[in-house]
Amino acid sequence: MRVLDLTRVLAGPIATRFLAGLGADVLRIDPFSWDEPAIEPEVTLGKRCARLNLTNHHDRLIFEALLRQADIIIHGYRAGALEGLGYGAQQRRQLSPGLVDICLNAYGWSGPWRSRRGFDSLVQMSCGIAEAGMIWQNTPHPFPLPVQALDHATGYLMAAAAIQGLIQRLIQNTGYSARLSLARTANILIDTPYKPDNINLKTSSATTEDYQLQPEMTYWGPALRLRAPLSLSTTQWSWGLAASPLGNATAQWLQ
Repeated sequence: MRVLDLTRVLAGPIATRFLAGLGADVLRIDPFSWDEPAIEPEVTLGKRCARLNLTNHHDRLIFEALLRQADIIIHGYRAGALEGLGYGAQQRRQLSPGLVDICLNAYGWSGPWRSRRGFDSLVQMSCGIAEAGMIWQNTPHPFPLPVQALDHATGYLMAAAAIQGLIQRLIQNTGYSARLSLARTANILIDTPYKPDNINLKTSSATTEDYQLQPEMTYWGPALRLRAPLSLSTTQWSWGLAASPLGNATAQWLQ
C-alpha cells in the first residue's frame, strides 16, 4: 500500500504514521524551503521523506509519476495550494482514477472560514472549547485543553477514512475521497455528553510501562518512544523505519 504524504503539523502526520505502522509504504514530500526540526522525531516514524519543487518541470514529472502509482494521498496544505500548482481534486482524479484522496483543513469545507488558515490551538480558541474550559475553571481567561486533542483525534479519523476508502475501492473498484477538518472534530467533542465533575485534566509523567521495550535507533541517537495509543487484536504494529530528518530519501516508491 503506497501512501503519498503531503502533510504538516500535526493531524496529517499522525494519520500517515498510523498507516505506516500497519505496513504502508509512506513517502512524505516537502518543498525544499520547509522544515519542522522540533517535531521531526515524532512525525517521521515509519516514513521516507523526500523533497520536490513542484514549480520545476522535472520535479513535477516525478510527482505525477508518484501520484499515478499511489494508493492513497493524504494532504493538508493551506486552501488553494495544490490547486494553484495544478493539482486540484479533478487533476488528481485524472492522474490516478482509483486514488483514495483524504484531505484536511482547519475550519471546514463550507462557510466563510473555509479558506482560513488555522491549527489546533486556534480552533480550540474559536469554536467554544476554550470558552467551556473557562467556565469550568471559573477563570476570566480562555482555557483550552492541555493537549492538541483535535490534531490527534482528527489524525486517527483521517487514517480510518483512508482504510474505509481502500475497502470501498476493493469492493466497488472506484476511487474515494474524504474531507475532514479540525472544526468538525471539535464539534464532535463538544456534542459528546459529559459530566463536568468527572473530568480530570491533570497530567502525570510517563512511566516505564508507557514506553516501548526497546530503544529506537533514530538519526539523532537511541530514543525511547511511547507505545502506540491503541491495540488491534489481529494486527501487530511495526514501524520498519526509524525517525529521520525531512529530505533524507529519494522521491520514489520502494517497489
